[in-house]
Amino acid sequence: MQNILVTGGLGFIGSHTVTTLLNNNLQPIIIDNLSNSNLDVLKKIKNISGVQPKFFEGDIRDEDFLSRVLFGNKIDAVIHFAGLKDVADSVKNPNKYYDVNVNGSKALIKQLIKFDIKKIIFSSSATIYGEPKILPIPESHPIDTINPYGENKVMVESFLEDLCKQDDQWKATSLRYFNPIGAHPSGHLGEAISTKISNIMPHILNVALKKVSILDVYGNDYDTKDGTGIRDYIHIMDLVDGHIAALSCLDKQNGHNIFNLGTGKGISVLELVKAFEEATNQQIPYQFVGKRKGDLSTSYADPSKALKELRWKAKKGLIEMCEDSFKWVCSEKYKK
Repeated sequence: MQNILVTGGLGFIGSHTVTTLLNNNLQPIIIDNLSNSNLDVLKKIKNISGVQPKFFEGDIRDEDFLSRVLFGNKIDAVIHFAGLKDVADSVKNPNKYYDVNVNGSKALIKQLIKFDIKKIIFSSSATIYGEPKILPIPESHPIDTINPYGENKVMVESFLEDLCKQDDQWKATSLRYFNPIGAHPSGHLGEAISTKISNIMPHILNVALKKVSILDVYGNDYDTKDGTGIRDYIHIMDLVDGHIAALSCLDKQNGHNIFNLGTGKGISVLELVKAFEEATNQQIPYQFVGKRKGDLSTSYADPSKALKELRWKAKKGLIEMCEDSFKWVCSEKYKK
């Protein structure tokens, strides 16, 4: 059985990936500093999979911690999620993002080199494309990020690219995510919905649960069909399957490879709200407020490369994304 180190493995995407790794007879070894997650997630993973994976609490910037984990466990490959991910917050606090996301990744890779571990899948982002010059957006699209979060991703991708050029034994894949939403179909695992999170689905869910009275829609004068921003929303389980596909192809590839993970369909904020109302029979009142610095008008993927080379394609539709998100927050934890 392969041992897969999963950094940030108790976060939204990381935790769903861990459950799927276990279902594919792979052994995840989790490290997480719990800054954006909590230990309850371990119990949820065990409830879903029947297995309690190894977990080590610590920060990827702490090289002594990383060294102890890598020394004590045979690692075959790494899936690197750990990092800060709020675009708006990165604009307000760029130094924090460069420290955690860039310096943390460098510390991790330094230790991987020390222990001769040369297979990695990196959690990147479609944010790096900036305002699209081509739609749908292919991997060959120019890089033109407009916020520090996106720049962080570019820097780590560039580091991996240089590493693979310098040492042809390295195999690295960067997965450029579009907009993951949804939750595990069991209803036992999903994204935390703190009111501090800037992502759209947690805000919709807070309104549905009456924790917030109205949804703020940032901008209604974009050059789009209804004036609101357009994104490529992908079900979390489809996104996770993309990681499994990338992992299974890692040995067959050379150097640094890049893949978009998205559906290839652009959905506006108002279309998402309407789909949520249809899927859940919940009314979501909304109001238009000013645009946020760093937000894009339109972004959706050309995922054809992933289909051709990874044999991966998103399968779940928008209604299912909304249904699973609502099922998750209607669990006992959120009824209290």
